[in-house]
Amino acid sequence: MVKMEIITKSDKETKKAGEILAWAAKKKKNKSLIIGLRGDLGGGKTTFTQGFAKGLGVKDKITSPTFVIFKKYSFDGGNFYHVDCYRIRDAADLAELDFNEVLKSDKNIVMIEWAEKIKAILPEDTIWMDFKYLNNNQRKITLFTYSI
Repeated sequence: MVKMEIITKSDKETKKAGEILAWAAKKKKNKSLIIGLRGDLGGGKTTFTQGFAKGLGVKDKITSPTFVIFKKYSFDGGNFYHVDCYRIRDAADLAELDFNEVLKSDKNIVMIEWAEKIKAILPEDTIWMDFKYLNNNQRKITLFTYSI
């Protein structure tokens, strides 16, 4: 297991951390990439996702898909899915949306807020990130990966 922690001191730094991870994510080949985000409300998950999408080259404005569950964006090299499971009871709620197909496609990078709610259907090699609210400006971001 690889574990990395960073403290960001502003929304701008949280977005920049997302951009940096996106640079690495774009290097993936022939395999989907799933990133599960966990943490309290206000922990920086959506802000991080905005930076990540920018780092991929997504031109659209990224907002939380809380009420639509997930949004699909295109970037040079594939699709970026931003998923918000805050309103999901469990993984079965996503079955009707063909979400398993989204997870399997090697053209997809999938970032899931509140991913712990659907852990049962996520692949073993999901990258997990924990977001902790420290104060109005600071966030602690911990990344866990089990395969390199």
